Amino acid sequence: MIEIKYFGAVAEKTKCSFEKIVSSELSLQDLLHDLEEKYRFESMSFSVAVNQKIVSKTTDYKLQTTDIVALLPPFAGG
Repeated sequence: MIEIKYFGAVAEKTKCSFEKIVSSELSLQDLLHDLEEKYRFESMSFSVAVNQKIVSKTTDYKLQTTDIVALLPPFAGG
């Protein structure tokens, strides 16, 4: 199973902090497209991390069943 974790405004939009999906041979781009259709993120800004490493949303990354994908809101410092 691929685990998807949501943080901040993204978690508020999805109304959950995580979900798991059963899939094989799924690309990161396909996953993000499916999530966009499901949750309608519209112009919401977020970064994507796979296994705790920030990756480009446009990267051609094939997800493995043990991967953890996190959708992270913009960070603010102080």
